[in-house]
Amino acid sequence: MSFISFWFASIPVSALPLLLACLGLILSERSGVVNLGAEGYMAVGAMSGAVVTLLTGSPWLGIGAGVLAGCCLGLLFAFSVAVLKADQILSGLAVMAIGLGLSGFIGRHWVHQPFNGMNAPDLPGLQQLPLLGGLLFKQPLLAWVSILLVIVIAWILHRTRIGLRFTAVGEDPAAADNAGISVPGMQMSAGMLCGALCGLGGAYLSVASAHIWVDNMVAGRGWIALALVVFARWRPGRALVGALLFGAVDMLLPRLQAQGLQVPVYLMGMLPYLLTILVLVLATRSRFRDEPAALGVTYLRQDRH
Repeated sequence: MSFISFWFASIPVSALPLLLACLGLILSERSGVVNLGAEGYMAVGAMSGAVVTLLTGSPWLGIGAGVLAGCCLGLLFAFSVAVLKADQILSGLAVMAIGLGLSGFIGRHWVHQPFNGMNAPDLPGLQQLPLLGGLLFKQPLLAWVSILLVIVIAWILHRTRIGLRFTAVGEDPAAADNAGISVPGMQMSAGMLCGALCGLGGAYLSVASAHIWVDNMVAGRGWIALALVVFARWRPGRALVGALLFGAVDMLLPRLQAQGLQVPVYLMGMLPYLLTILVLVLATRSRFRDEPAALGVTYLRQDRH
């Protein structure tokens, strides 16, 4: 029983950064832009969060710095694809490389320096509940903020004018343009929000989970988040379910090792990535593909009908 309890309590450590990055990517792709820069956004978010927390002693300022750093990198990508009409795939890869390079260069003086990050609030009565006590009540406040963001973003996408405009631009940018919606403006807004949420996911890793910054801390989570968008069918609620599934698989190996079981480390470490490939294969064969109709298409106003 203790194995399951500890495993459940560790799932949010891996799942919530994936969830935050996935929510940002859903906003970007709902506006018709494929964004491959998530790995770079998360890296600068993790580095900025750790550095600012070390300098100020405030984890909340560190979280804010991670969001701001991701937002700035997201603005660079959004400006290049929405205004300069650069290729989305190549721009995303370039921004990812910039993010990884910046995080390694700026953060090199703060590597392996532990700090007092964000801890779980003291809830002794609830934390001892079997199974769900660790999963729900041994998490930092940022975990609850992440769950709240799922509800808020789902409400924005389905119930607000700006959410419907995101969807309209992603489905038919020419029709949205004819209706008076600024296509570059909506895509830039989505790109900045995507960067901010991915930066928040990176800051979660360093400030709320590890309480330290190390190079390559993101370790491919940005790519898994991209696959998670397909699994979630561009819906925030399904993104939460998918993130918990990926998080459970990712945290299985450390729990098995903690129990003293001899498991093939490299094989078990491949499980999240094998699951990613399986999700993409199933999504490709699915009869219910729900991706935005204009996803990945560069919109040129002179080509509208």
